[in-house]
Amino acid sequence: MSGIEQARKSAEGLAHSSGFGNEHSSEAVPGALPHGRNSPQRAPLGLYAEQLSGSAFTEPRAHNRRSWLYRIRPSAAHPPFVRTDNGALRSAPFTETVPDPNRLRWNPLPEPAPGTDFVAGLWTVGGNGDATQRAGMAIHLYCANASMTDRVFSDSDGELLIVPERGGLLLRTEFGLLRCEPGHIALVPRGVRFRVELLDESARGYVCENYGQPFQLPDLGPIGANGLANARDFLAPVAAYEDVEGPVEVVNKFCGNLWSATYDHSPLDVVAWHGNHVPYVYDLRRFNVMGTISYDHPDPSIFTVLTSPSDTPGLAGVDFVVFAPRWLVGEDTFRPPYFHRNVMSEYMGLIEGAYDAKAEGFVPGGGSLHNMMSAHGPDRETFDRASAAELKPQKIDDGLAFMFETRWPVTATAQAATAGHLQTAYDDVWQGLQRHFRS
Repeated sequence: MSGIEQARKSAEGLAHSSGFGNEHSSEAVPGALPHGRNSPQRAPLGLYAEQLSGSAFTEPRAHNRRSWLYRIRPSAAHPPFVRTDNGALRSAPFTETVPDPNRLRWNPLPEPAPGTDFVAGLWTVGGNGDATQRAGMAIHLYCANASMTDRVFSDSDGELLIVPERGGLLLRTEFGLLRCEPGHIALVPRGVRFRVELLDESARGYVCENYGQPFQLPDLGPIGANGLANARDFLAPVAAYEDVEGPVEVVNKFCGNLWSATYDHSPLDVVAWHGNHVPYVYDLRRFNVMGTISYDHPDPSIFTVLTSPSDTPGLAGVDFVVFAPRWLVGEDTFRPPYFHRNVMSEYMGLIEGAYDAKAEGFVPGGGSLHNMMSAHGPDRETFDRASAAELKPQKIDDGLAFMFETRWPVTATAQAATAGHLQTAYDDVWQGLQRHFRS
């Protein structure tokens, strides 16, 4: 049986625990989870009790993230880590180039060399903030054609929001298994170890590395109690462990660099766990889209799936926004996204189909960056078509786009600023927007 076939077999019929931010609990072997206490004198079944803290001990209960793990070997049982090559992965602060006010757009990443796994296939577009200060974010792409074999990854700098565009992924985490297909997202919390196995011959997609406060569901305000991303649609894994002796490389991203250690066992050996610092998967097609039923186009903040708050209320460190299938019914309304300048910076990606504000050039696997106050909006063809369209109910169901929106400018890496797949004539899409003024 090939590696892909084995991964597909493992991904079949996975069980989950539903709910975002819940206090989940799971055990792969009955009796492995202690009751009445977290750290008994002797943990059940000869396991080791260990707490994984995703927040400071004293943060308010509503923001506190931690899980208790009951594992075959404690995480402390490992040799020293040594620096290893970062490849095309970069981290904040981003100082290779200066922030660029120009609008930038890229085609998809070129195909990688054979044998490239998820970690080796990470390629950084840019970001902001400082990973050592737990502030800001980074935008990465990935392109892989091999599963991670005898290799595990963790990110001490931030949580990872993985957005597949091509090819399914099986994530083997310390907490269990998650299947993430195009149209889904996976959220791997800071410090959680995981391995990525491919469910298809190749895989490609996007990653938002969030250095700041963990992603949470946005407040709904006057929307009320329901809508947008529903908590019950987020799926956490159930416990599944590896009891494997033998060399396993563990790669840790720490303060912007990759470090490696070779363990004599698999660190994915958690037999039971409970807590709320856990990975999730979410199907973007379950997003409950809100929109106008009278006139005008709502601000795109109405499409926020997850948000990472900052120290300023209402100003996110990073938002994850999805442009999911939806009806457009606004009367006397220009229906595509309007022309805009924004104090926030926007990186857009496309998972499938076409984006309703760009007729050409914005393709699945590609992306665009509009930094703060960079003017953007529909291209000429889209503007002309939408201005003359008959305003009847219209279903947008042939595309799935998303946006990483952040409070600070995104500085591109040197490799992104000079990439062969950077589109050099992006500004041309707004040429030919004619003067229509009549005095």
